[in-house]
Amino acid sequence: MMFCLVCFDIVDDRTRTRVAKALKENGTRVQKSVFECPGLTEERFLRLKNRLEDLIDHTEDSVRYYFLCKGCLPRVEYSGTGSLPQDTPYRVV
Repeated sequence: MMFCLVCFDIVDDRTRTRVAKALKENGTRVQKSVFECPGLTEERFLRLKNRLEDLIDHTEDSVRYYFLCKGCLPRVEYSGTGSLPQDTPYRVV
């Protein structure tokens, strides 16, 4: 299982909505263009990445994937509203 932070910069509103919807199925929105996706298997991550690859315009949009190890999660810091990342798998029922 892996913890992935996904950040995106999407030009088109419709595409941005579709990307956010795909990410909501795999994680939690922590900022407008940032999602925390804990508990991803490699297979699930690749499905998500392929889905996002199909949605975005590769000439204008950007999606970045940052992986955090279990040892790094306790070192996450934030200011303002929000909470620390949850190290539990996110499940869609």
